[in-house]
Amino acid sequence: MKKEETIDYHIKTAWHAIARWYNAEAAKEGFTMTIGYVLINIDEKLGTPATRIGPMLGLEMRSLTRTLKNMEETGLIYRTNDAHDKRMVRICLTAEGLRKRDIAKQTVRAFNYVIREQFPPAKLATFFEVIGEMNRLIENNQLSEIINHHQSYHHGNTSVK
Repeated sequence: MKKEETIDYHIKTAWHAIARWYNAEAAKEGFTMTIGYVLINIDEKLGTPATRIGPMLGLEMRSLTRTLKNMEETGLIYRTNDAHDKRMVRICLTAEGLRKRDIAKQTVRAFNYVIREQFPPAKLATFFEVIGEMNRLIENNQLSEIINHHQSYHHGNTSVK
């Protein structure tokens, strides 16, 4: 099977194109796509526990630590102890963080608006259905089970050429 025939190749290349576009848009305002996603996922009123941000965005601890440090140094966020649990650190947005959060949200909305305008609702519904089912198979560890069953049944090679 050629890479162009694989599903994951198309998902990966599409995601890289989207990420490049988001990064180019974010760079115009002096931040990155990752920072934009962090800003969008911080509760603007209460802040968000630092320990919840990484898992929400799929960021590894080292990457998250570096990103949060950068955001704090550039005046987008500040850290505060939780009012009820002093061991918990909440990440809160500064005025500049709120401003850039709004820019990031507008950019995400614009991207989604344009994409939705390019495709009929039925095609988008099919896309969401397929991608949702793929995620479910992976999250529930069913994908590995199906692959193992397929390989043992067919004794075939499923490798990509």
